[in-house]
Order: sequence, then structure tokens, then C-alpha cells
Amino acid sequence: MKQLALDIGLASGPTLENFQPGSNAQALQHLRLAAGEAAALHSPVPIYLWGAPGTGKSHLLRAAYEALRAQGARVGWLDPAMRWPSAFDERWSAVLLHDVHRYSEEQQAAAFNWFINALDPAAGPPRWVLAAGDLPPADLALREDLRSRLAWGHVFQLQPLAEDELRAVLHRQAGERGMALAGDVVDYMLHHFSRDLGSLTGLLDRLDGFALRTQRAVTIPLLKSMLQGD
Repeated sequence: MKQLALDIGLASGPTLENFQPGSNAQALQHLRLAAGEAAALHSPVPIYLWGAPGTGKSHLLRAAYEALRAQGARVGWLDPAMRWPSAFDERWSAVLLHDVHRYSEEQQAAAFNWFINALDPAAGPPRWVLAAGDLPPADLALREDLRSRLAWGHVFQLQPLAEDELRAVLHRQAGERGMALAGDVVDYMLHHFSRDLGSLTGLLDRLDGFALRTQRAVTIPLLKSMLQGD
């Protein structure tokens, strides 16, 4: 009978604390301050994050969402997978708009409505707006009124991590999973696969699961075996 591996060393989800900032420290600091203020019903300045895939936009939006929810705040969340966005909810303390560059016309209309109601609500103080996309506001293929509002507050371009920073993240994530990750395995991952952090984290997840199922140490031969479908 095949033995089931126990999930002993599960990695934690995205948080503001486990985000590796690299050259994005200023953006991270603004998010930490704004997330605390939003939960207290203050009126932080809107923030828009942009950058290439793998630079940490999704991590930061999900981390901000969890930080707000942990403080008891209600949060509006809109991403391209939500085909029928709800109306603005006056109980929200913040509005988070994920992957705005992929919004449909209906989603753009909802995002604009949420943005306007957040900054000028019918009741209560202004709400915080945090948004992210692959391009700077001026280059987004969105309706003009939404595009211009995404540029109203702080706009940060997120930069990819340097190689030593990627190594540090991979070793930290491996440690969170209880994995022993040798330097040569990290070398192989960095030189044979996409170097964006999202892809590398996904590869690490697969490798961790494969090592648990096969009860083998994490090595380059194990990684190759996994990729070959063994």
C-alpha cells in the first residue's frame, strides 16, 4: 500500500512579513502603513503597483488582504476571475483591485464604481484603494476614467529580485516546508527555469510534494525525475 506523506512543513501564505522586498522596500513600507490605517478607518492614499509577472504584485495584494482581514476589516476584492462583480459595499474598509490589465468592460465599470465610492463614499470616511497591473497607469488598455484614477496616488514599479535575493527566498521557503535544499539544486533551478519568483515557488511546491511522495532526498536527479514524469 502506498504511504501517504503528512503535510508537516507547509509553507505559510503570502504576508507582508514574508515578502522579500529587494529594491521594493519603499512600496512594502507604504503598504504596511496603509494597511494599518485602512483597518482603523483612516483614509490612506491610493496605491498602484505595477511590474512584470513574478515581481510580487499578487503576493502583496493577497498579503494586504489578509492583514486587513486579520484586523477585522471587511475588504472588497476584484480580480479577472470574478465575472459578475458585486456593488460597492459600505461596510468595506478597503478596495483591492488585482490584475487590472486583464479586466473586461464589466469589471472596469465595477472597478471605477468601487474607486469612486471608496474615495467619496455616501457614508463614513474615505476607504483605501490598492490596485496592481502589469503596466503603468498611462499604458493600460482600460477606460480613461479608470486609468486616470489608478494614477491618482502612489505608483510603484516593482523590480525583480537579484539572484542572491532569489536564493535567499528559495532557501527560506524550503525551510518553511522542512526541506533540505542544497546549493546545487538552487543553482539548477535558477539556470534552467524561469527566474521569476512565482514560477520558482511553484516549482519548489511540486518538488516538495514529489519528494514526500517518493520518500527521497531533494537532489538534482530527483528534480529531473519529477520533470520527466517518473
